[in-house]
Amino acid sequence: MTALTEKSCTDLPKGTPALKADELATLKAQIDPAWQVDETVLTRRYETKNFAKALMLVNGVGYLAEAQGHHPDIKLGWGYAEVSFTTHSVGGLSENDFICAAKLDAMGLAG
Repeated sequence: MTALTEKSCTDLPKGTPALKADELATLKAQIDPAWQVDETVLTRRYETKNFAKALMLVNGVGYLAEAQGHHPDIKLGWGYAEVSFTTHSVGGLSENDFICAAKLDAMGLAG
């Protein structure tokens, strides 16, 4: 099995099915346990020491998102950043979401 960090996001046309529960469980086991999974969104909250560090973290997330062509929703505040991935074209989660989560884990962005 190829590690998620070695994969790249792919274009998923509308109508592609979202991941099923067993697929979600398999992929969840390959990312940091700090990521929270529900049926449609993959979310992680990063705690930082101040606003500037949270902003730097968000910039790192943005760099990855642009490189992968897969963009999360981001909440930014003093001492935290929250990153949420979903794949709108499939109406839920896809492997792309987990690829980005794994790549963020590998970047060591924790604040």
